[in-house]
Amino acid sequence: MERMLATPADAEIVLKLYKLRTETVMRQARAWVTGEFWPKTAEEFFAVYESAVDPHSPWLRQVLTYWEMAAAMVLHGAVSAELFVDCNGEGFFLLAKFAPILEAIREKNPGFMAKTSDLVNRFSAAAQRYEGVLKHVNATRDARTTK
Repeated sequence: MERMLATPADAEIVLKLYKLRTETVMRQARAWVTGEFWPKTAEEFFAVYESAVDPHSPWLRQVLTYWEMAAAMVLHGAVSAELFVDCNGEGFFLLAKFAPILEAIREKNPGFMAKTSDLVNRFSAAAQRYEGVLKHVNATRDARTTK
């Protein structure tokens, strides 16, 4: 990918994305999804994702669709890929977190985290960021299983 300078409009979008992440319910949702929800199987994932009664289901869907929307903005050229990757790691964290069960989730939901995956596949900066995050997530997962 040819390196290009981000525009002020790119910066404005990134700042707006950040501001959306600070909304109270979104912060609660992100804290739960990133910190507490570690499904080991696709069945465990869908037990929450598809539940009409689990209070965490809306949080999970909110966080996932937020990051997919943000990745779509990059893929459609609305924001600089390099600036986005430099300023955002959580979408890559989520992709890495679900990596061990991604194929099984996609058997039932083929579009699951497709935009974030496409971002990783299309932009070298995103691929590098993902690889670094993946190592961290794997270490975190290993630490959680040894407790």
